[in-house]
Amino acid sequence: MILKSSNLTEIIKPRIKEVGLSFYLLKKNKLTLAAFYVIIAIIVLAILAPFIVPYPSHISEEANAANKLLPPSQEFIFGTDELGRDIFSRVIYGTRISLTTAVLAVGLALLIGVPMGAIAGTIGGWVDETIMRITDIFLSFPPLLLAIAIVSIVGPSLNNAVIAIALSWWPWYTRLVRGQAVSLKERKFIQAAEAIGTSKWKIIFSHVVPNTISPVIVQASMDMGGVILTIASLSFLGLGAQAPTPEWGLMISTSRNYFLNAWWYSIFPGIAIFITVLAFNLLGDGFREIMDPKTRKN
Repeated sequence: MILKSSNLTEIIKPRIKEVGLSFYLLKKNKLTLAAFYVIIAIIVLAILAPFIVPYPSHISEEANAANKLLPPSQEFIFGTDELGRDIFSRVIYGTRISLTTAVLAVGLALLIGVPMGAIAGTIGGWVDETIMRITDIFLSFPPLLLAIAIVSIVGPSLNNAVIAIALSWWPWYTRLVRGQAVSLKERKFIQAAEAIGTSKWKIIFSHVVPNTISPVIVQASMDMGGVILTIASLSFLGLGAQAPTPEWGLMISTSRNYFLNAWWYSIFPGIAIFITVLAFNLLGDGFREIMDPKTRKN
C-alpha cells in the first residue's frame, strides 16, 4: 500500500509541476492571457445567449417593418436589419452557433485524424503508405475549396458544412500525429511495451495517442479561428447556415444589399468574427510557446 502511494505521488507531482509552470507562463505572456480572457468571455456569452439577449424573439424570422434598418441607438445598440430585428441580439446568439459548429468540426477532424496518424506512424509499412497517400490526396486541395465541393454535393446546411470542414481538416492532424508516433515508437517505454507482448492497438491508444496530446491541443486551438472563418465563409456563399439562423457569415452576406445605407448591419458581425478569430489565433500561439520549450521566452 505504501509502495502504491509512493508511486502515485511520483506520477502526480511532475504533472502538478507542469500545470503550475503552464499557468505561470500563461500569466507572463500578457497577449495570450488577454486572448484567454476574451475567449472565456465569448464562451460565457455563447452559453448565456438565450437568457441575456434583449430581444429573444428576433432570433427567428419575426419581422417588424416599423423598425426596419434603424441605426445604433439606446434601444437597439447595434441597430436593426431589413426585417426590423435587433442585430445585437442576433450577433450575441451567433456566438453560440459559431462556437458550437467550430468545436464540432474540430472534434470530428480530431476523431478521424488522430487515430489514423497514430496507426500510420506506429504500424508503418503498407498501412502507413496507404494512409499517408490518402492524406496526400486530401491535402492537395485547399481546405475551403474542398469544403465548398463537399457541401455543393450533399446540399447546403450548417450540419453539412460542419461535416465538410471536418473532412477537409483531418489530414493535418494525421500528418502531425504520424510524425509524433514515428518518433515515439523509438522511445524505450514503447519498446518495453512491445517486448512484454503488448498488442499494437493497446500501444497505439494507451501509449502513443496520450503522448501526442500537447501538439494536438496547440494545433486544435489554432485551428478554431480558421474553422470559424471557414464556417462564416460557407454561410456567406449560401452553403452553410440558412435563414433565419443568426450566423455571422450569413448576416454579412445578407447585409451586402444594404451596406451603403446601413453600414452597421455588416460591421458588427464582422467585428465579432475578427475578435473571435484573433483571440483563438493568439491563444494558439501562446499555447505553442508554453508547450514547446524551444520557443519559450525567458
